Amino acid sequence: MIFHRLILSIAIACIGLNAMSVTLDEAFAAKQKLVGFKLDFNGLNSQEQEALKFIYAYAPLADVTDYEQDFYVKNIRQTLQTREEMPWGKSIPENIFRHFVLPVRVNNEALDNSRIVLYPELKERVKGMSMKEAILEVNHWCHEHVTYQPSDGRTSTPLQSIKTATGRCGEESTLTVATLRAVGIPARQVYTPRWAHTDDNHAWVEAWADGKWYFMGACEPEAVLNLGWFNAPASRALLMHTRAFGDYNGTEEVVLKTGNYTEVNLVDNYAETAKAEFTVVDRQGKPVKGAKVEFKIYNYGELYSAVTKYADANGKTSLTAGKGDMIVWASDSKGQFGWSKVSFGKDTNLKIVISKDTQLPQSIDIVPPVEKAYMPLVSPEMASMNKARLAYEDSVRNAYTSTFITEEKAKAYPEKARKYLVKSKGNHQTIADFFAKYPQQEARAYALLDGLSEKDLRDVTMEVLDDNMTATSSQLSPRVENEPLHPYKHFFARAFEREAQMFKSNPEALVKWVKENLHLNPDSKALRYAQDPVGVYRYRVTDERSRDIFFVAVARSIDIDARKDAVTGKVQYRKDKNLPWVDVKWNVQGEAKVAPQGTLVLRYEANPIVDNPKYYSHFSLSKMENGQLELLNYDENDVSWGNTFKNGAKLDVGTYVLVSGTRQADGSVLATTRKFEIKQGKTTEIDLVMRYDAKGISVIGNFDSESKFNKTDVHACTVNSEPVSILSQTGRGYFVLGIIGVGQEPSNHALRDIAKVSIERPVVLLFEDEVSVRKFQDNDFGLPQNIIYGIDQDGKIASALKAELKLPSAQLPIFIIGDTFNRIVFHSQGYTIGLGEQLQNTLNRLK
Repeated sequence: MIFHRLILSIAIACIGLNAMSVTLDEAFAAKQKLVGFKLDFNGLNSQEQEALKFIYAYAPLADVTDYEQDFYVKNIRQTLQTREEMPWGKSIPENIFRHFVLPVRVNNEALDNSRIVLYPELKERVKGMSMKEAILEVNHWCHEHVTYQPSDGRTSTPLQSIKTATGRCGEESTLTVATLRAVGIPARQVYTPRWAHTDDNHAWVEAWADGKWYFMGACEPEAVLNLGWFNAPASRALLMHTRAFGDYNGTEEVVLKTGNYTEVNLVDNYAETAKAEFTVVDRQGKPVKGAKVEFKIYNYGELYSAVTKYADANGKTSLTAGKGDMIVWASDSKGQFGWSKVSFGKDTNLKIVISKDTQLPQSIDIVPPVEKAYMPLVSPEMASMNKARLAYEDSVRNAYTSTFITEEKAKAYPEKARKYLVKSKGNHQTIADFFAKYPQQEARAYALLDGLSEKDLRDVTMEVLDDNMTATSSQLSPRVENEPLHPYKHFFARAFEREAQMFKSNPEALVKWVKENLHLNPDSKALRYAQDPVGVYRYRVTDERSRDIFFVAVARSIDIDARKDAVTGKVQYRKDKNLPWVDVKWNVQGEAKVAPQGTLVLRYEANPIVDNPKYYSHFSLSKMENGQLELLNYDENDVSWGNTFKNGAKLDVGTYVLVSGTRQADGSVLATTRKFEIKQGKTTEIDLVMRYDAKGISVIGNFDSESKFNKTDVHACTVNSEPVSILSQTGRGYFVLGIIGVGQEPSNHALRDIAKVSIERPVVLLFEDEVSVRKFQDNDFGLPQNIIYGIDQDGKIASALKAELKLPSAQLPIFIIGDTFNRIVFHSQGYTIGLGEQLQNTLNRLK
């Protein structure tokens, strides 16, 4: 859910396409001047030197300050050796090789030596294969080692994902790209920043073979390329992008260029598209040169900026996107803004007028693109062979994960330690060794681990644990936001030993030190990957994000209570735990003060759809800063209207925008917006509106409720030989019927969504075959005990639903709400976030 939302953001400020190109030598010289590093070219041949300059020229700051030259030299030499040894090495054009094989970085992960570690095994695995065969084989290898599991937005390294045997889609695709590059195959991570028809986003992989790019689901190998569970939802997407490291000039449409990467638009490869042009003007009708133009997709209750562009001298810009609706938001440096809804495929030229007092619409109807998926042919024999292979690969991976500490195995350890050991998965030995290392400091050890996320437990190193455990500071947490963890507390305790007491008595002195000693990268468009705070100190060059992390890291190292507020993103400190948090003001002179606040009360009257709207699911709040929307990042699991805003929530003084929306079964959204002010010491009351279709529910098809299936016991893995009818199991009235693909990401999401809600009517879940029954683990989803399980023998029920509802593909899962009278009043197919809530809301309206 939000774990995906955080990681694949592409709304990074970027320079326009008309930016002047620079040579590699010029880009390298500029980076060298900015950071102040010196490279040692002794012992490097000309090819290695050029590759090293290319990496450094376009590297984000973190990649320069946090890694030694030797790290890159070893990876470059391995890459060049691979190019010589693999049969396809010399056939890859230099432009493709440089941008899609040579770079170690894929996404925002910490860098590792995966291509060096994995090459010997992978080389033998693909021996004698064509490039296309090797791509499929590498993906099978990845599936053998990693399977899908949702998690937070920090991206694990490829080797960390292998160690824990799990990863969300961003991590699976990072691993698969890294693994393909390890055998010299060009690869890139492709992502839709947000789906248009449902909440969430997704990432997958494209690989280059014999002059053409092919796509696949990462760690989800199919029998052929250009096939994945996401073919259908991708055909409904508005945007599909990839980032090419460096200044890339290929055949694809370039959307944006930055000092680090080139943003390439790939939506044409997956969906029907159209181009629209936009002109930004002020109230006098004059073009606004350099206006920031954000293209927003409604998703997770907010208007999410999926792409940011800048208007040219005539106030113009353009975008190619899938044929659906987006909100275009334009702003300038004076805080003026304006907006428009654009329907790609219908609108071709739009004018956006910006001003200080632009009004927002009370209601917006947002329609996603329609589904028009292309599905390559796969024979039944090929599908069967691939399915059998996936089952074998599952068994290989399961044999490895069986070495993890389970709840049963954890009983051999002290009770308080058990949950940490179980959650740490492949990293359990590190956690066990940590407990053994500090038996006399139990309280501090548990407090330190409590400050880590589940993902942290799976990859935290003893070096980081030791650094925090043995530090003199009482500030235990090593984590500031979602950055990779590094040891830094002992380093900063020594580095600021003389200043520590002064900083503790007056934290503003530390703020002043940071302002005076750290140089901010003047390229505000550059990637902001979190730097190691120690690297920031050594090089004294950083960006706003890493500066914030640095300040908190130093403060905690010398025992100052500091944080980066998770909701607002503000850096704060306090001299005493009984005192309020003080905001650090980087761009303001004078003493920092506690931010003035007011109170927001949202009034809400329950409707037949939603009784207690949830943050991200139904609504969101953003603060307006310089004409742009800055989302308040509340915890996704804890905030709703009833527990946070019904009786009033404290907000900083300023202008805010409330966005709310009801997602319809067809993916469209009935949205509302409201702009309002929070004033100091005052209470602002506004209405939270959840629009819904008052026409009720209509019959959309017919289904024989006497259809037969073979009932199963998922715990005993037994199947009844005598078929039973659906109606005999559900009784009279409405029922929910689902056909699921075990282990497939869309089905996993659907089952987790169903587990979150209370569905009062009977639920029948059908598997494809007995193999699926044996593979299924209901405990993975927390499903209720009263679900009725069975097998859809020979796919007869799925075929009947596909024919009746005119479903464009056989994509699973398929869910319907049917009744005794053979009526279908709701259906969903494929990838849908919030399915459980949609089922619950529909059934509530049927009461």
